[in-house]
Amino acid sequence: MERLSLSQYITKVVWPAFGVTMRILIATVILATILGLIMAMLLTVTKKDGIKPNKFIFNTLDFLINIIRSFPFLILLVSLVPVTRFIMGTSIGERAAIFPLTVSMSPFVARLIASHMDSVERQLIEAAQSFGALPRQILWHVIMVEAVPGIVSVISFTFVTGLGATTAAGMVGAGGLGSIAMRYGYSNFNDKIMYFTVLILIILVQIIQYIGDWVYRKVK
Repeated sequence: MERLSLSQYITKVVWPAFGVTMRILIATVILATILGLIMAMLLTVTKKDGIKPNKFIFNTLDFLINIIRSFPFLILLVSLVPVTRFIMGTSIGERAAIFPLTVSMSPFVARLIASHMDSVERQLIEAAQSFGALPRQILWHVIMVEAVPGIVSVISFTFVTGLGATTAAGMVGAGGLGSIAMRYGYSNFNDKIMYFTVLILIILVQIIQYIGDWVYRKVK
């Protein structure tokens, strides 16, 4: 494999890989947040002391979330290869990585958001019920409003966790910074390139965390 100087590595390799990583990450976080939010709302509404209890829906969803969460990410990624190929038309590359990443992260997002929804004071919910508010009104205008700061912190956490998972996926065919660290760094015995990629990931995490903390302070 051709050995590149650090400047050539940055211009020819890093920036394209950075773009791939960010596209995968942003798409995954958006999809995982949407799916996780839907599952969290169902868990919150249908739990035993929820505003509309439904034991079957809660137990079924709770079981599915626990099953998916029990899979290590790389094992889940490999086990979903046939499904990914059927849905996305390919099992490698940028597009193919989004599906297993979303499947892997959605249950974690659901659990975290549900915990913030469950922490909403019961007195607020009972007050809304006493005024005749419908379950959907309580969900959207009481529980969701009170849980917004927590949801923001979950999204920030999801970006950080998703960056790690996206990098790991890159090492097994998804492309991006993980693929570059493996191909140009580890496999080519070039520690400088490998550690430079790690530095980029560290900086990205710090930026994401800073933005997340700033937004959290604004909405709290």
